Amino acid sequence: MHRVWTIFLLILLLPLAACGKGGDDNTLPPPPTLSAADAATNSPGGVDAGNSVDLQVTTGAPETMATATIPVTAPPPPTPAPVPTSMEEAKDSSQETNGLISEFGDDRNPLTGEVVSDPENLRRRPLAVKLSNAPAIYTRPQSGLNDADLVFEHTTEGNLTRFTAIFYGKTPPRVGPVRSARLIDIELPAMYDAALAYSGSSAGVAQRLQNSDFKDRIIYAWEKGYYRTGEDKPIEHTLYATPDLLWEFLDEKGLNTPPEFTTTNVFSGEPPAGGSPASALNLDYNWTLVNWRYDPASGRYLRWADGEPHLDGNTLEQVSAANVIVIAPYHAYDATICEQINNDGTCAAQSVEVQLWGSGGGAVFRDGQRYDVTWERLARTDSLTFKDSEGNPFPLKIGNSWVQLVPTWLVNPLTVIE
Repeated sequence: MHRVWTIFLLILLLPLAACGKGGDDNTLPPPPTLSAADAATNSPGGVDAGNSVDLQVTTGAPETMATATIPVTAPPPPTPAPVPTSMEEAKDSSQETNGLISEFGDDRNPLTGEVVSDPENLRRRPLAVKLSNAPAIYTRPQSGLNDADLVFEHTTEGNLTRFTAIFYGKTPPRVGPVRSARLIDIELPAMYDAALAYSGSSAGVAQRLQNSDFKDRIIYAWEKGYYRTGEDKPIEHTLYATPDLLWEFLDEKGLNTPPEFTTTNVFSGEPPAGGSPASALNLDYNWTLVNWRYDPASGRYLRWADGEPHLDGNTLEQVSAANVIVIAPYHAYDATICEQINNDGTCAAQSVEVQLWGSGGGAVFRDGQRYDVTWERLARTDSLTFKDSEGNPFPLKIGNSWVQLVPTWLVNPLTVIE
């Protein structure tokens, strides 16, 4: 019955699934298209290191602002490390050296390294909530961004971006506007043992979700925890969620259980050696320009979007992050899934698959410094982890992280200011 209602809802929402700034959205070279056979092979059931990219970041002084290049590469498949079967086993296998936090105890959040005010929060299941980012006049400021442990920003179609926010250690009063899922949301709930909250999806994504290993943890938009704001704007931008009620609904289903993270990052309060100055970075997604600027007073990066401070709708404080992580997993169109249908019934926009598995190059920005890293995800339930140039775990700064997923078809999307 859920599948019937999902497909019915998505058929209604398909014309609204994407909106861009016009023909200019399609001027860049298109990404490759996955055939039906490729799609079945590459997603979403396994982890394959064959499709990943190395992110090479070039810095420049403010007056030069050198651009970065992101060449597509195919590194050899790594040898998978043994995967712990539980959080306890992961802790047992970790080591605490040189001031790094790698053992989290009962009151420290494994996703942020922070000591939580209420340890009971760590005994509930994380929530992966889909949040809209377009058009800005209807979606910003989004509510709850500063309370998320992790936010993944990714391309949908037409170079629009959308967020999936992971809530675990903190409880915002509301989150939204909640929007429809994309193929990246086949991966993220599995990575963080999370429940998925979203407004709907295309029929193709809905089928993948129904066949996923977390299908019992999907909270549909007609179930407990959602509400409409009644604002005078398009209805697809008026859906919000109350996290407390989402967790209450999971309780009622017997699914609000502690997560089992098969991999975790390490954290440190002090920056490691080997960084280079990075007072700001710009990411041009073509449709929107993201700017992060380091604030020495807070020790965090502050976010701007399209030249305006990006605010959290709950507090009207500027969005900030302890870590800004830029990676470029391989992106491809999936020819089997249409996200936007033309009036004549033809497909206007195929679904974009962000192949967030295997490994590749990237950069972590923390404490006003840039660090070249290798990102890694070797098994389906592994979360995103990072290594330094010598293959050691790279320490994130204690606090929240924003992960900027950069499409591989964009040309020179990243600039870094020293």
